[in-house]
Amino acid sequence: MPQPLSLVDFQRDVFRNIVSLRVSEDLFDDLSDHPNDWKTAQAAEAAATPPAYRSDTPTIDRPFEEAEFMTAIGYPFAQPNWSRSRFSDGSFGVWYGSLAAETTVYETAYHWVNGLLADAGLVRDGMSIERKVYRVRCEAALVDLRAAFAANASLRSSRDYASCQAIGRRLHNEGHPGLVTGSVRHDHGENLAVLRPAVLTSARMQCYLTYRLVEGEIHVERQVGMPWLRIPVRQIWHA
Repeated sequence: MPQPLSLVDFQRDVFRNIVSLRVSEDLFDDLSDHPNDWKTAQAAEAAATPPAYRSDTPTIDRPFEEAEFMTAIGYPFAQPNWSRSRFSDGSFGVWYGSLAAETTVYETAYHWVNGLLADAGLVRDGMSIERKVYRVRCEAALVDLRAAFAANASLRSSRDYASCQAIGRRLHNEGHPGLVTGSVRHDHGENLAVLRPAVLTSARMQCYLTYRLVEGEIHVERQVGMPWLRIPVRQIWHA
């Protein structure tokens, strides 16, 4: 008998992890010679930045807010050619986020190593990539797949996305805003697959990250040169 599904009234912030240069490292270096002061200034700037489309001076701020919206929210829905992913067969866009920033790291590190680096034959020490994590508000009645995820091995497959894509296609065709499910890459992590951008608002920059391959590990740095997380490559290599 099919596993019964339910809806969850989801109203909270989630995290979105995307490729981005650490351009902000130098924005405040003319104010102080100390990197910790730059971090303080960056945090203050992030706290004061208005959420997308809510400026008191829209004529001045709207172009920047729209750019931030497209970067953090709109891009997966606006691409001319959508990519196949866990919940999309490539015929529509899906926005992926996680309930914890750490989960976004495991998800993106897996695809960085097994996709970009493996395809180029570059899984070796010294490789690095820079990323940015956004905090985004989601308010929607989401299909809750977490119980089905735990009970159905096909929804937890590392590389066979057929069952998940069938679910995503049906929810998209029926107009649902999205779903919440478990993470295949991060134990006890949870992810969102959002199908309608209207349920996402208030994108705010959370932090910059650098992923660096060092002696068989991915060192994830929030502050350059200081690992925040260490993920053994063998743990995510076609995991």
